[in-house]
Amino acid sequence: MESLNVQGAPAVYRCEQGVLAQLPDLLKGKHVNKAGLIHGEQSWSAAEPHIPDLPLSISYQKYNGECSHKEVERLCENLSGAELIIGVGGGKILDLAKASGDRLDKPVVLIPTLPSNCAAWTPLSVFYDETGNFEEYIVFPRSTLMVLVDPDLLLASPVEYLRAGIGDTIAKWYEADVLTRHIKTKPVPLDVSLHAAKLCRDVLIENGSDSIRAHQQQEVDPSFIRVVETIILAGGMVGGFGDVYGRISGAHSVHNGLTKVKETHGHLHGDKVAYGILVQLALEERFEEIERLYPFYQKMQLPRSLYDLGLREITNEAVQTIARYTTRQGESIHLMGVSEADVVVAAIQNVEELYHKQ
Repeated sequence: MESLNVQGAPAVYRCEQGVLAQLPDLLKGKHVNKAGLIHGEQSWSAAEPHIPDLPLSISYQKYNGECSHKEVERLCENLSGAELIIGVGGGKILDLAKASGDRLDKPVVLIPTLPSNCAAWTPLSVFYDETGNFEEYIVFPRSTLMVLVDPDLLLASPVEYLRAGIGDTIAKWYEADVLTRHIKTKPVPLDVSLHAAKLCRDVLIENGSDSIRAHQQQEVDPSFIRVVETIILAGGMVGGFGDVYGRISGAHSVHNGLTKVKETHGHLHGDKVAYGILVQLALEERFEEIERLYPFYQKMQLPRSLYDLGLREITNEAVQTIARYTTRQGESIHLMGVSEADVVVAAIQNVEELYHKQ
């Protein structure tokens, strides 16, 4: 097996209500006078009341809607004098902050406002083109300086993002498992990664619906905290300790293929990944596992069909497009030994047939 590049955690991680009030003290001794703060309109509206006055000169930069290479270039031009990059928002904003920090060689502080993925934890960014089509992801050589999670801030986000985060994070187990089953003697970091991946699946299946209920009732309870930390921390640890064996395989490649069909653009990343899990399991011919997941998917309102992802008419052209881009050169599905688009077409058809049998 390949040697592992372990980047297990940010230097500082805290998850507690009111944690952002600690930011001035956490920045003491960092010798930072100028910072660039990247945000979105809604994320900043939610986060600003929680952020105290900082002893810094801050350049506020609103992002343009996508984590693209062009957007990183624009931000870096505007933040060339910054000594610290702060990202406040969802996954794309956090990815922009990490990419800008890497380009400018500056430390990064991340404040997630959505519980939809592990972007706050992982030292990588996912890049899209200007119209939302996936291009690539890049792993950076340095981990994030600080990740500060305020559950009150996440509770203010739409519940759909929590649901999508659960879908995205359950994939950690299925994608890591298929890549590591054949390794007889696993190094300790990979064991840590797989334990975290199994935790992702088990905690979210056990606590997922309770966390949704807590969100709907606007209550920070143990189930909500447990699910949020599983998505951000445990989810990030899978790739942080497992490296290429813990990042992505089949389900995320299917997600990337789905982004090429315009009808899916209104659906969240985690929803597409959740559907990708079903296609990956069909590729593995693990149909009993698909059926085992169905009750959970139904309870959580996760997509079980392309119809659920906006395709009111599931055409052969759409399925072929998804399969072709799922298996294009450089996609992680090749790590599973899957390279033929026709094989993916058959797997999608199997998933759709199972759905209609329910």
